[in-house]
Amino acid sequence: MSKLPITHMTLYKHGVGFFERRARLDGEEVEISFRVEEMNDILKSLTVIDWGEGQVLGIDYATPQSREERLAGCSIRLGDDRSLRDLLVGLRGRRVRLLLDQGEQAGGVLLGLDELPDEQPLKTALVSLLADETAQVQAFNLGRLQGVEILDERGESDLRFFLQTSLSQENYRQVTIRLSPGEHELSVSYIAPAPTWRVSYRLVADPKAEGGPDALLLGWGIFDNRLEEDLKEISLSLVAGMPISFIYDLYTPFIPKRPVVEEEARVAAAPVDFAAQMRDAEGMTLGAGMAMMAEAAPEAMPPAPAGRARKAMDRDKLVQSAAVSTTGEALGELFQYVIGTPVTVGRGQSAMVPIISAKLDYRKDLLYNGAKLPTHPVATLRMQNESGLTLERGPVTVLEAGEYVGEAVLPFTVVGDELNVPYAVELGVKVQEQSNSWREIHRLSIRGAYLHVEEWETRAREYQVNNSTAGAVTVLLEHPRTSYYELYESPEPQEQTDQHFRFEIEAPARGEALLKVQERRLLSRQEELQRQSYEGLRRYLQRGLIDQAVYDKIAELLALWGKIAENERLLAEADKERQKIYKSQEQMRQNMAVLSETGKEGALRARYVEQLGGSEEFLKKIARGEEELQAEIERLKQEIEAKIKALG
Repeated sequence: MSKLPITHMTLYKHGVGFFERRARLDGEEVEISFRVEEMNDILKSLTVIDWGEGQVLGIDYATPQSREERLAGCSIRLGDDRSLRDLLVGLRGRRVRLLLDQGEQAGGVLLGLDELPDEQPLKTALVSLLADETAQVQAFNLGRLQGVEILDERGESDLRFFLQTSLSQENYRQVTIRLSPGEHELSVSYIAPAPTWRVSYRLVADPKAEGGPDALLLGWGIFDNRLEEDLKEISLSLVAGMPISFIYDLYTPFIPKRPVVEEEARVAAAPVDFAAQMRDAEGMTLGAGMAMMAEAAPEAMPPAPAGRARKAMDRDKLVQSAAVSTTGEALGELFQYVIGTPVTVGRGQSAMVPIISAKLDYRKDLLYNGAKLPTHPVATLRMQNESGLTLERGPVTVLEAGEYVGEAVLPFTVVGDELNVPYAVELGVKVQEQSNSWREIHRLSIRGAYLHVEEWETRAREYQVNNSTAGAVTVLLEHPRTSYYELYESPEPQEQTDQHFRFEIEAPARGEALLKVQERRLLSRQEELQRQSYEGLRRYLQRGLIDQAVYDKIAELLALWGKIAENERLLAEADKERQKIYKSQEQMRQNMAVLSETGKEGALRARYVEQLGGSEEFLKKIARGEEELQAEIERLKQEIEAKIKALG
């Protein structure tokens, strides 16, 4: 078997790596070993290319089974400490030739192995054999046995399968690439799980540098070799960003369940013909292909990745001791660091490679954000990313004047974006916040039967900065930006971000300063005119939100609605009176039902009849009154509708 060493490796931040193996070789197959947990990614991405004249014929791998599952049909099982004994037991009934001491041989069908409970089984155990030419059964002491020649093809095959299966490891799988005879220039590429690469920064600030404060930014890429081989002189790329990636189970065999359909008796149908699938001129099915294999002419071979040497910055010994030869390459939404020098990392080892060395101008500010760190501002170095490289997120250690002054986490920063490095808390400056909010009506208008109210919702926040240091300080206060709110009667912000306004405030030595930020938004709501009160209208009039004419018109409407309410109250009282009469009539009718028509009962009955007649007249009077009230209500509603139209 020829070996394909890794020649290139690209590591990503989401837990996968892209690996390329490449070599010239002569042979008909190549084996590569992968961890079991890598097989789904391997089957998803494995690509094999023969850049020479040869061909890739196929790719084989073992079906995912445990060792016991693979040996389920094997007749020979050998233990770790009694392999000869287990072999003889497994060969029972098969033709063998026993090779004995003193050059003797015996051939026939192996009957078995007889053992006695003894501390020395080699002296007491007997191997029995049915001779080939006679029906004689021979027995030989196991101690005389020098060898066994298996004359049965199945027995030999089972023994070799057992040994091959035992050789393979449970945690690894072999992938075999089958090739045409002859020489090959083979490359195999794939993705596989890999520890994410990390980045570690050093920021060496010089506040007294000629031309203004500048800082040397050094970046080191950190990665791990968890492969089962040494990496020697490989090309390495580190990719910043987050490509989409997932695990798709292609390795585990899957047989979907199917419905069971019972056979039914029926008359046999005549043959049915379907048109053949369309094929090309060479007989291949159109649309078929081999996704994991490809061939290419030698001249189409892509060049190996190479970095462009970066001139070392002669800043100090720190730069000289870690020369950077890295180029950056944009890959759409990703950014790739191409390491220009070959990398060697031993198996099970990790390494750091220099990827960034850039001098950046900076300024120092005190930034305060109460949501991120209450009470105190943070000393921050601020600069533009003019390194020419996208900076991946990672920790940074800040040095100033040769001393450690703090550390931070650099965010993911593309070229040209601002880079803020908050590295130390300024305990000598304290910030206190106080918030308040209120609403006030801005404008009133009439829209149909509704009063449209517009009001300002105002929020205010006061920042009090107390400076206990011996010198004056300037603090940039980050105030959150909120959708639909606008600044109101506030100072202009010094800066803006996507989520914050930054206001500058100066506090004298051992003194304090106050900054008030107000913002507001306009809200609107509607109230029914009918639900207004005279008292509320007078308040609106006094505040100038409505004029006298509007007040008078709304007051007229309120008076009309009042009349309607009064009429509706009278209608309700009339209905109550009617119900009383109905109840009284019902009682009289019940009394009349038990009275006779003569004598005193007849006289009483006559009075009931007279009373019923009087109540009927009263009911008619109530009905006429209700009709008049209903007519008045309808007239008032029409008058209200006309006045509302006149208002609009």
